[in-house]
Amino acid sequence: MPRAKSTKDRKIFVLDTSVILYAHNSIMNFAEHDVVIPITVLEELDQFKKGNDTKNFEAREFIRLLDNISKDHMIQNWTPLNGKGKGNFKVLMNPQNSLNANDIFGEEKNDHKILNAALSLKQSEKGRKVILVSKDINLRLKAKSLDIFAEDYETGKIKNISELENTGKRVMEEVDPNIINELYDRQQIDAKLILGRKKKDPNTFFIIKSNNKSVLAYYDAEENILAKIEKRSAYNIKPKNAEQTFALHAIMNPKIKLVSIQGVAGTGKTLLALAGALEQRRDFKQIFLARPIVPLSNKDIGYLPGDIKSKLNPYMEPLWDNLKFIQNQYKENDKEYQKITEMINQEKLVIQPLAYIRGRSLSNIFFIVDEAQNLTPHEIKTIISRAGENTKIIFTGDVYQIDTPYLDSQSNGLSYLIDRAKNHPLYAHIKLEKGERSELANLANELL
Repeated sequence: MPRAKSTKDRKIFVLDTSVILYAHNSIMNFAEHDVVIPITVLEELDQFKKGNDTKNFEAREFIRLLDNISKDHMIQNWTPLNGKGKGNFKVLMNPQNSLNANDIFGEEKNDHKILNAALSLKQSEKGRKVILVSKDINLRLKAKSLDIFAEDYETGKIKNISELENTGKRVMEEVDPNIINELYDRQQIDAKLILGRKKKDPNTFFIIKSNNKSVLAYYDAEENILAKIEKRSAYNIKPKNAEQTFALHAIMNPKIKLVSIQGVAGTGKTLLALAGALEQRRDFKQIFLARPIVPLSNKDIGYLPGDIKSKLNPYMEPLWDNLKFIQNQYKENDKEYQKITEMINQEKLVIQPLAYIRGRSLSNIFFIVDEAQNLTPHEIKTIISRAGENTKIIFTGDVYQIDTPYLDSQSNGLSYLIDRAKNHPLYAHIKLEKGERSELANLANELL
């Protein structure tokens, strides 16, 4: 963003509460332009400051940040933001303007008060561009209906989601069949024979084809080799296609500590992760399988009847279904079947909401996070930053199936992880493309 030459060239960004709850330091990310926080936003943040969820953390951190920046200044006046090349900020108290969003939309609500703040600035700051920044799509649409510029909060957002489609897998066509034969015979070859001298992203998977042969391979960047991948099963779960084979290889590879698996419903993401974890159960103290709770109609689970266990069971049931599917590969008197029951009873295998596991130290843990697309980038970072010695983390999800407000395919935590970690030697990503649940499930994903 080129530097503004004068005050009139500097834009005024009005921040909505959703932006603050997404990233508490968002106020610092508007270059030399000025930032306005409507007083309504501070009032809403006051309701979020208590609790252990990420949104509560973001609210508390923003309040501390604002207090630190303002120091002896009165925040209803323009106050310099800390840092070279930064603009100013202020809190807009009681906007006065000829238009009133409450009257226009026929209802008095906080969103309309925030719109009134933007309308007031348009009148009082003549000649300057006023932009409402919100992660609430409907609020942005209402702003535009009032002739107010509105946009999403873009910092940390993936610019081109389609670029993530090719992360983790490559197809090599028309390769010399002698090289493929050598890979079959020796199980590994010098990567330069196929990839040339230019190194590829670590832990990339390859489908290598000649006219009449093909082989699956894995690129080990540390040794600069291509290693042949054998199809293997984990706790009697057998990969059904190349991508599932790649995913299970990443899950079972001790060199890889962080894995993300992307795919639509029915591609086997969670099933493979859990099967791989059970296969490696002796290498870890515990297996945690968790998912974020996304309340129905965005209402808190307190609205649901029953005690806390009955409230949470519907959210955890898909995870138990995967575990039961694996267990039912065996007969009840088989030791593998009994081992799963024993692990659950001894809490060696724990299925819980993600909120219950936040804050714990994750040492010697195999940690699977399901539905990771419903996490913010900050939540993904928080989980990974808690990893101790001998911990492996698997994130599974579909970046296009967002169930939480204020996140989309470009701003959710799973997309953020894939984009930021794709070149790291401890990380592997694979996209599962073919549904293996049933032909009927495939019909739904492809046609409906």
